[in-house]
Parts: sequence; structure tokens; C-alpha cells
Amino acid sequence: MTELPLGKTTRYPDRYAPDTLCRIERAGNRERIGLGKVVPFSGVDIWNAWDLTWLDARGQPQAATAEIRIPADSPGIVESKSMKLYLGSFAMSGHASPAAVRDLIAGDLGDCTGADVSVRIDTLGSSQARGLQRLPGESLDRISTGCGEWEVNADLLRADAATVVSEDLYSDALRSLCPVTAQPDLGSVLFCYEGPRIERASLLRYIVSYRQHQDFHENCVERMFVDIVERCGAHKLTVYARYQRRGGIDINPFRSNFEDAPRNLRLWRQ
Repeated sequence: MTELPLGKTTRYPDRYAPDTLCRIERAGNRERIGLGKVVPFSGVDIWNAWDLTWLDARGQPQAATAEIRIPADSPGIVESKSMKLYLGSFAMSGHASPAAVRDLIAGDLGDCTGADVSVRIDTLGSSQARGLQRLPGESLDRISTGCGEWEVNADLLRADAATVVSEDLYSDALRSLCPVTAQPDLGSVLFCYEGPRIERASLLRYIVSYRQHQDFHENCVERMFVDIVERCGAHKLTVYARYQRRGGIDINPFRSNFEDAPRNLRLWRQ
């Protein structure tokens, strides 16, 4: 793979260029939060690419969107700017059909990440039919609480061991920073859990503590999962973040120890 293009001036190829894809190993980032080869969750990273276009056999432009699912047990992830460059390289390339584009993307991303990658191409009609949805459960953002921690602090988390519940909580206040460029990434995050009742204000303050934290989307979600299990004693836990798109792509990591792969919800900022 080539050198990471994130934060650097790069050439934007407009003809099919799989060599632009760059891989980042998951293992190093997981080691930083105390995870080894065996992780306590399964999951998937859902990428939505909204600017996909190519030329058909007659040279006529085709417009579509792509849903890309990279399993959480893949050895590597795709660096986001390299994904943008790669998908952009289809713009002036001829391809026989949406299925041909799908298979090409799935094969290239599988080679890059070391896993079976699922790709769905939605042409104009089906993409236009997708409506906005909302996360299930109760919003934490209605809580009024003091916030003053701007770097991740798991000590903020509190839970009542005497009260065991099953509930869904979410917040639209998630903000983290790109680890290379420090650009802000805004999103929403859902917690579905069973276990000691998490104090809502403490969970909101914990989410807010990511506000100046520099890390990739996938790593933020995995750190949340680990912290909540360790500090709050959740028996069952799902953490699902839906980030606002940047460069025509949104990334949505899902990690769970009891639920299957999620629906690809399109939220108000997406």
C-alpha cells in the first residue's frame, strides 16, 4: 500500500486507480486500549459513499451511492482519504454495469483490509427513496449537566450496581478529531445495554469528553465499548456511532457482544 495521503496534498485520479487504497492495521490501535487478538465484541464498519459515478459502455455517466460493510474482525481498515481517492477514480472509467462496479470495489477493498467486504450499489431511484430516520431509545441531550472534560476520561462513568436494566440511550453530541489533520468529526452515538443502570449524566459527560480527542471513528467506538463494560459492568452492550459525512463519505462503526449487524440508518446530519 502507498503512503497515507491524509493531511497531504495529493493527486486526484479520475481513472480507476486501486493502488490509491491505504491500509491501517487494527491491532496497533486496539493494543492502546488494552485489547489483544481476541476482542470482546463483533461488528461492522458501514461506509456510505454518496458521490459514486462512472461511465457506462456508451460513455454516459452513471450516478449511484455505495454501501460498504467492512467486518470488525478484518486485520485492517481503509484510510478514509485513500477511500475517497479510490472511489473518485471511477469517474472517467468505463464499466459495463453497476454489478461490475460492485464486484470491483468489493474485491479491491477485500484485498486492502484482508477480509470479505460487502458492497451494495444503489442507483439513483433507490438512493432517492431513502428517508431520514432516528436512533431508538432516549436522548441524553435533554439532560442539563456541567461539562468540563475535553479529553477522554472513563472515570466520569457511573452505574448503580443495585439496579439492573435493559435500555437504549443515544446522543447527538458526539465530536472527535481526526488523528492526522485534527479536523472535527461530528456524529450521533447509540448505546443499547443490559446491566447496572448507567447514570445518564455521567454517560453524557463521558461522550462530551471525546470533544478534543484525536482518533479514528472505529477506535473511538471500540474505546467506548471497553470503557462502559469495565466501568459500568454492562453484561450486554452495543455501541453504534453514525458520523456526519466528510468528502462525500460517512463512516458508521457498530460494535456489540449480543446483536447482529445493524440497519444502515440515515440520520438527520447524513
